[in-house]
This record gives sequence, structure tokens and C-alpha cells, in this order.
Amino acid sequence: MRQTMRTVVVGGQHLRVVVRPGDPARTPLVLANGIGASLELLQPFVDALDPSIEVVRFDVPGVGGSPLPTLPYRLPALARLVARMLDQLGYPVVDLLGISWGGGLAQQFALCHRRRCRRLVLAATGTGTLMVPGAPRVLARMLTPRRYLDPDYAEHMAGEVYGGTMRSDPARARVLLHEGTRVGPTRGYLYQLAAGAGWTSLPLLPFIRQPTLLLAGDDDPIVPLVNAHIMRRLLPNAELHVYHGGHLGLLTDAARLAPVVDRFLRGGPQTVRATA
Repeated sequence: MRQTMRTVVVGGQHLRVVVRPGDPARTPLVLANGIGASLELLQPFVDALDPSIEVVRFDVPGVGGSPLPTLPYRLPALARLVARMLDQLGYPVVDLLGISWGGGLAQQFALCHRRRCRRLVLAATGTGTLMVPGAPRVLARMLTPRRYLDPDYAEHMAGEVYGGTMRSDPARARVLLHEGTRVGPTRGYLYQLAAGAGWTSLPLLPFIRQPTLLLAGDDDPIVPLVNAHIMRRLLPNAELHVYHGGHLGLLTDAARLAPVVDRFLRGGPQTVRATA
């Protein structure tokens, strides 16, 4: 399907944006990516989504095709930047999906710009500093962008870090993380780490009133499943969908999870369940 790539300049910051047009009667869906990942990483999920959904993807400052910002940033500042980006794109209200690190940004946006966020999808994500962490060895591997720079390393660490189908087929990490994606400077990755340092949404979850869909894998070494159950209890209007897979299930199992997201965005009922 035709997609339009453009550069949006917000307060002097250039942001690379891709829009897949859809039905103007439907609320656009904005995707917030994981740490170090360019917008291309989400292509398998976009391809699996109903074509009537207009989809907006962007590279955060210092990642992919968006140049480094002048100074490091925090998640509230980035949420404001996203709001101003949406102003320029002409979207007063959106649905928002955040995966992993992007789930933190999505929660911050829903809190600070609640009238602009209709529905929220949080995939393979937690509540920041105050959450049940993954194993120290796994988290240590997340401190550098090496997996985006070295295909052999990406394949070597895939099963241990991402879980799910990556355990039996680690070569999929080489394809997902390196074929067609763009790598930003190391400093951009460090800026993302700094943006989330000390940040937590845990005490603020009761104030996220938007209907929220939690997508969580039963084999996620980075964000253990228990975090999704905690979030489900604290969010006032949340539904939990547990899938059989790992941290990148939204991409590796897009054909099954994209319809779950579509039904939620349409307002259809969801249940707490695991997909085969």
C-alpha cells in the first residue's frame, strides 16, 4: 500500500515521519517504537493491519532518519514534541500504540494529552523504573545498541533477550533488526536511555482513563508477564490479551495480533486469553 514519507520540523527538531493513508472516518493510529528502533521495524505489523486504518510512524530524535537533538530530553518533553508533530500533520485526536520503550512514551502522551488520545495500546511494556524487571543479564544487553549494529550479535543474543520464537529461530532477529532498518548514532540510543531513567508511570496509572489494550507475551525476558497483570489492575479501563510469544510478538506474530488490535480500536470486546 502507498505510504508517504516526509520530514516534520517541530521547534527546530526534524522528525522523519511515514503515513499510510486510510479511511478518514477512522481515527488514525500512531505507533511509538522501541528503543533504538527505526520506524521500518514496525513494517510487518503495519502490513498486517486493516488497510482502512491510517497509520503514522515516526523516528524519535537521534534514531533512524531523525537527527540528534541539541540536548537530551525526557519523556514529557518528547510527548509534547509528538503532540506538536500531530498538529502539523492535522490530527486533533489519535489512537496510540506503544511497544516496549515506546509504551512509556504512549503512557506519558495519554496522561499529558488525554483529550487527544482516544484509545491506547501498550505492547510488551511496563511502568518504567518501578516495575518487575527482567534478568540482569538480559537488561545488561539492552544498555548498548550493538544488536542494531552487528547482525551476528543480534542473532546470537536473540533467544535469550527476546524469547518466544527467537529461541528456536534466532535468525529472525537478523532479518527484523537489519533488513531495511536504519540505525541512528549511538548518542541517540543513549538519549533514549536517559529519557526513561528514573521515569515511572506506576502511581499515575489510575489517571489513564482511556480504554487501554495490554498486549503481553508469556515468554518475554525483557518485560515479564507479571507487569501486564499489575497494570491491568491499576488502569481503570484496561483489557489484557496474553499471547504465546516473546518481546517482539507484535512483529513476529503480526498476522494474529493485528486483528486483536483492530477489534479493540473498533470497540469490539476483548478477553484475557492466550493465543496458540
